[in-house]
Amino acid sequence: MPTMSGSRFTARAVVLAGLTLALSAGAAAAIPIPGDPIPSGSPAYVGHPATPNPVTAPAPPQHPFLAPDPGNNIHNDAYMTDSYPGPGPLGVSPKVTSTLQVAECASLTFDRRGRLETVCVGATTPTLKLFDPTTLKQIASYSLPNRPLGLNLFSDFSGGGYFYLDHDDRAVIPTGNRHIQVVGQNPAGTKFVRERDYDLTSVVTQSDKIVSALPAWTGEIVFVTEKGVVGVVDPESGAIKVLPLGETITNSFAVDESGGIYIVTTKAQYRIDLTAAGAPEVSWREEYPNSGVTKPGQTSAGSGTTPTLVNDEWLAITDNADPMNIVVYRRGLDVDGDRKVCSVPVFEKGASATDNSLIAADRALIVTNNHGYKGPVETLAGSVSAPGIDRVDIDTDGNGCKVVWQNRTERSPSAVAKMSLANGLVYIVSRDRKGISDSWYLTALDFRTGEAVFKQRYGTGFGHNVNYAPVSLGPDGAAYVGVLGGLVRIADTPGG
Repeated sequence: MPTMSGSRFTARAVVLAGLTLALSAGAAAAIPIPGDPIPSGSPAYVGHPATPNPVTAPAPPQHPFLAPDPGNNIHNDAYMTDSYPGPGPLGVSPKVTSTLQVAECASLTFDRRGRLETVCVGATTPTLKLFDPTTLKQIASYSLPNRPLGLNLFSDFSGGGYFYLDHDDRAVIPTGNRHIQVVGQNPAGTKFVRERDYDLTSVVTQSDKIVSALPAWTGEIVFVTEKGVVGVVDPESGAIKVLPLGETITNSFAVDESGGIYIVTTKAQYRIDLTAAGAPEVSWREEYPNSGVTKPGQTSAGSGTTPTLVNDEWLAITDNADPMNIVVYRRGLDVDGDRKVCSVPVFEKGASATDNSLIAADRALIVTNNHGYKGPVETLAGSVSAPGIDRVDIDTDGNGCKVVWQNRTERSPSAVAKMSLANGLVYIVSRDRKGISDSWYLTALDFRTGEAVFKQRYGTGFGHNVNYAPVSLGPDGAAYVGVLGGLVRIADTPGG
């Protein structure tokens, strides 16, 4: 395990403590996240501005009970594509802005006014926050129930890590006390107002926790728990129906217009549908290869991916073999021939793992390697995770898959990568091996080649560790990264 000198730790602690006091005093403007007081020795910018090279891909259908795509949940849409139709930064004299929250503001959404709405998760207390998208000044705040004690603080996403904005611009949030809260805004958009509170303690035991919730295509609120309970809440009556799968679930899920609810456990990939009475039932189940090991870089001994729906036919996850595979299935209720389309190994044996969803752009799938990331201490003092970002495409005939490119230079320890279809760029958060440097970069890769186009350092030190948060793109083309210290914005400078 890496160590750091006492003087370096003390300097960092003093800076953080001082800014935390300023934050608690209610300063009007956003307070920047403190960086490592020791000079990084790494370049602030590498590469050159990109030239947009758009990628054509079918847009997922707009879910009728979600806020407009792509700003309604951590993975952008009901298909969990992690792709944006609009632009991201091109690397033109990027400007970095941040706000210190002493909590990780990971899952970002955008309300109807274009403002950032996120849950910032601290050690025990999650808080729903509303920020100005340019200045990151806080507009509103709403305290959520504490997360249970005893959680692995850096790898447990329950209690607010997953939430969504619904079609009425309300945040629907699974909370740490086994409820689901629905929180809207006052007419002026300056305060949060709790509108509904669904108590699930009758069906979710005290030793369990709600991982994620999403609306079914017909409007019911679907939720999953760590111990494998799939539940459905009638939003009007509050009536609850459950299906115990008995298998661990640690990630979110996807839904589509056919009524399918696609859930991956540590054992298998499921399609769940609702009966005429609104109860969840299993339509099909496919086991995937599993080494049975929680690899460094994973939060459980199974697939680390939220299922990704691809066009109108397929579903993709990673398994937990060694080396890990991208696995693609036909997702329909009934299929001709095998349900599995392909299983393609990615990265190296003994060094392949991910705990992040795949990017989907038409038939292309992009995966990042998280092997070696066991938590924030693993990236201190110059330590890095295994390299690797791969692109795998489904064949045009839909009967197989092939590797298109492999990047073995960039290292993305834990961030959820995203893609701009308008620019043809894939955005990751990368860490370089640079002596004892603890530098964090927003890095843009060329979708067609996998090569890095530009890298912008957005911060240094522990507080800038992304720790499983995504890159998110805003309506104005800015990129946002939730980090352990709060939230960072990276945007091109007009005319720069």
